[in-house]
Amino acid sequence: MSVARRRVTVVKVHCPVAPETLAAMLAGDGGALERDPTAATMLGIIRADNALGDFGLYHGVTEIGLGWESFTPTADAEPTLGAAGATALSPTVILKTYAPAGADIDDALAALMAAHPWEVPVVELTEAELLLR
Repeated sequence: MSVARRRVTVVKVHCPVAPETLAAMLAGDGGALERDPTAATMLGIIRADNALGDFGLYHGVTEIGLGWESFTPTADAEPTLGAAGATALSPTVILKTYAPAGADIDDALAALMAAHPWEVPVVELTEAELLLR
């Protein structure tokens, strides 16, 4: 038996959050993400009137992963967090959402990049297939 599939573009945004936000979320306070200025801005873009998170009957669908990012800025960097030559650890959430393959998401991606506070934002795009019922 064949299973129906839908081709999508996967958008993963590595989003820095305040240490207090990550601690609150790890303690079970999911609402902390909505109170974090950076995360709230990114979620607002995903939830806006665009194809991101479009699942037909559901909109603004976003998977949220909690963790940390580690990096070492070079001498030429102007990091938001940390200092040149010193390894830094940033509390981070990964916001993962989907858009129908071929959908025009350029404006939404530009908004995510413009709102991202990192000198070098990490926003991944991949193609995938989702199974449908």
